[in-house]
Amino acid sequence: MSAENVLKAEGHAAMTADLSAPPVLTVNDLKMHFPVKSPGLFRRTVGHVKAVDGVSFQVPTNGSLGLVGESGCGKSTTGRLITRLYEPTGGQIEFEGHDIAKLSQRQMLPLRRDIQMIFQDPATSLNPRHTVGSIIGAPLQIHNVLPKNKVLGRVQELLEIVGLNPEHYNRYPHEFSGGQRQRIGIARALTLQPKLLVADEPVSALDVSIQAQVINLLQDLQTEFGIAFLFIAHDLAVVRHFCPEIAVMYLGKIVEIGDRESIYGHAHHPYTQALLSAVPDVKQATLGGRRERIRLTGDVPSPINPPSGCRFRTRCPIAKEICAKVEPPLLQIGPRHKVACHFPGEMGKAPETPVTSRLLGVDNHGTPDPGASPVELPTGPSFSNTWFDLGNRTIHTA
Repeated sequence: MSAENVLKAEGHAAMTADLSAPPVLTVNDLKMHFPVKSPGLFRRTVGHVKAVDGVSFQVPTNGSLGLVGESGCGKSTTGRLITRLYEPTGGQIEFEGHDIAKLSQRQMLPLRRDIQMIFQDPATSLNPRHTVGSIIGAPLQIHNVLPKNKVLGRVQELLEIVGLNPEHYNRYPHEFSGGQRQRIGIARALTLQPKLLVADEPVSALDVSIQAQVINLLQDLQTEFGIAFLFIAHDLAVVRHFCPEIAVMYLGKIVEIGDRESIYGHAHHPYTQALLSAVPDVKQATLGGRRERIRLTGDVPSPINPPSGCRFRTRCPIAKEICAKVEPPLLQIGPRHKVACHFPGEMGKAPETPVTSRLLGVDNHGTPDPGASPVELPTGPSFSNTWFDLGNRTIHTA
């Protein structure tokens, strides 16, 4: 049976992202602070690892959002918070308009049919003691979706959907290759016909040729069944191919978020620009050009004690005094583009008046300035034709 007959018959339809419809997922100020315990018999909390510290974004209905950043920035933790594998420290997780952040595990059980996860390492996410049939069929039995005599038929249908032999349901995970194991994980995630899939670096452990096959499979599934994706990855080339919306994360914070054209064509945050400079550009190389590589110095600060102000300032080539004193808010600089930087788009140029100094009513050193107008906007070519979101209203500069 084809994929269309299996899931679309259950009410799913091939759809594309509808930006006019309410988002399937809205995350507001999400936080996850892991306690750090002192050694010894009487273990006290001596600090917190701020893995996720005030993250906000939306996943459009039937669309996809890519969450990118280097290792340790909090991407995977964010995904596990959304699926409620972790209990969030604070914030809201609105799924189809309902806040699920504070629901108990018992209350979450019915919603787990609609929110599923594809894990990074297929070798460790599949139980080696269970057959593929029992792994894929387990969600059906837990949620009592089908009678036992129909579970095997559905498992075989799902195996066919993801491109595996339906007759291999009685094999064990170690009998499959890495790409085949990831397809098994995808089939398990599809079992309950979810509305949202959190894909946590689903291709990072695979060969390049297999990566393309798995990405194409996920795109086909999204097109046929209208599944929304939160696609977590560190490979910007993969995210560009899969996601029309991208959010860039650094040390527990989102530093830039926007549509694909804005992020890859007009990145404003120095960290985003540094990430993009490391991506090989085949087209530019064939034309004889060469992309200038931005090399960041220093190490990523500890999430236990992050820097004051802008968290990226300790590695930023254009950091100034205000960056240490004032944390830059996530300001809207385009119709679908936001950036958290005092000097957006100033990499490689001499930064002048920070954009946030006038918006926040502080001087160039971050000191409160009663004379600074909170709505006076900077001028010049860098800020022409720009949208600024001031919370209660949006200003557009000509």
